[in-house]
Amino acid sequence: MSWFDFDWVDAFSDRAFGGNGCAVVHGGAVLSEKVCTAYVRETSLVECTFTGPSDVADIRVRYFLASQEIPFAGHPTIATVAAMRSRGLFDGDALTLETGAGVVSIRLNEDEIEMTQVAPKFGNLVPADLVAAAVSLPEDAIVSPPQFVSTGLPFCITVLRDHEALRAATLNVGALRNVSAKAGFSGSDMAEPFLVTLKGATDAGDTFSRLLMAPPSPAEDPFTGSATGAMAAYLWKYGLMSKESFVAEQGHNMGRPGQALVTRVGPSDAMTGVKVAGCGHVLMRGEVDLPEVI
Repeated sequence: MSWFDFDWVDAFSDRAFGGNGCAVVHGGAVLSEKVCTAYVRETSLVECTFTGPSDVADIRVRYFLASQEIPFAGHPTIATVAAMRSRGLFDGDALTLETGAGVVSIRLNEDEIEMTQVAPKFGNLVPADLVAAAVSLPEDAIVSPPQFVSTGLPFCITVLRDHEALRAATLNVGALRNVSAKAGFSGSDMAEPFLVTLKGATDAGDTFSRLLMAPPSPAEDPFTGSATGAMAAYLWKYGLMSKESFVAEQGHNMGRPGQALVTRVGPSDAMTGVKVAGCGHVLMRGEVDLPEVI
């Protein structure tokens, strides 16, 4: 057993209990997948990160759900940088992170942390009826062809007609397997649709989104930074968003409002990246005693 410093950070929020929480375990990249996933389950958070030294970037970051390691995630990236900055673990206003999706560049502007996600990859289109069944909505609630998009992690981007449809959505795990199959997922891997409307939750927002999640994760993600980048790429590609930068909102119906500024890198038909920026509030910190393997 070894003691590790950790910080619990509310990402995409500038206040306590907003946005999406993430526990950052400093130096924990040496731990096994079983230990890391067990720690995520212990926290009841959606994701946690574990950091370590890197040969190709300023720091290595490993990302874990309750079920498995994933290559990248947005709100844990914001949380990790906020935690490191609060402890004075780096100097200056820029750094790079080694992730499973490649090297991610970070810039800091006062309280805001901006990550540049990798160039979007557009995957399979999914029949609207399959996605509608997965989120328990009528097919006509979907107003644009659902498609898998990744800026580090794939999501089935699904544009809904209005907030009423967004609020009404509930996850049907059995039907979700048909959507996951379209992404080539197998076994317990799930490809939950990222639901978005083209109207903010507040007057400040341009979009409002939800991500419903399958077990063993919590039922809904308060703010999903990786999906926000993929969603923005989809909207720009199909001409659904005219602004080069816009405000994405999520989590308000959960009582955990979160907000990100999303900016396109390159033209809409040849994007080289997506910038996603937000704040991180360090809620608590301490030490955790973890075994290297279980």
